[in-house]
Amino acid sequence: MQNEIVIVGLNHRSAPIEVRESVAFENSYVRAALGRLHRYPSVHEGVILSTCNRVEVVAAGSDSESAFSDITKFLFEQKAHRNSAPLDDHLYTYRGADAVRHLFRVAASLDSMVVGEPQILGQLKQYYDTAQQAGTVGTVLHRLFHRSFSVAKRVRTETGIGSGAVSVSSVAVDLAKRIFDRFDDKTVMLNWRGQDRRPDGAPSCESGRSKSYGDQPHL
Repeated sequence: MQNEIVIVGLNHRSAPIEVRESVAFENSYVRAALGRLHRYPSVHEGVILSTCNRVEVVAAGSDSESAFSDITKFLFEQKAHRNSAPLDDHLYTYRGADAVRHLFRVAASLDSMVVGEPQILGQLKQYYDTAQQAGTVGTVLHRLFHRSFSVAKRVRTETGIGSGAVSVSSVAVDLAKRIFDRFDDKTVMLNWRGQDRRPDGAPSCESGRSKSYGDQPHL
């Protein structure tokens, strides 16, 4: 029986940040998590994508209904390490052509919180490479991910998607410029959450050389 592509996940539209963080996979743990995922008989191939704004499992299997059930169970087990709050209402699922279309949108940054942000494609490549190293990528996901990389490159080169503000912090800076006529007498505090070491908030410091303080809460 032919393998079908399935996706189960949650993102910034379907779940608040505290729910996304409860399911998130630390980079150092992704390879071990892929091993657990691959032990489900319905999951023949699998890639885990875990960023600040989304956690998704992209898989290939011959029985999509069983794969949906097993991947949901897998995510529930991940969440159980942190808390037991409900997850069902926040999950979405895609299969077949809809799954392919969704991954293309993710890679091209059309599904991002800020459309056009460039980080997601690099993150997608990183998680794909990790899955390759873990031995959980086969022919189906190899073709899917490489096609998504090509689609993302084409979208970026043939459209103006990255010409404006392409991150949450740059959007904030643009908004601040509309409110304040100068920045050299302002103090900026950068407060962020998630896996990133630091947000790309440097423009707020350079726009008039304002003072800047950074703070990342411990999670």
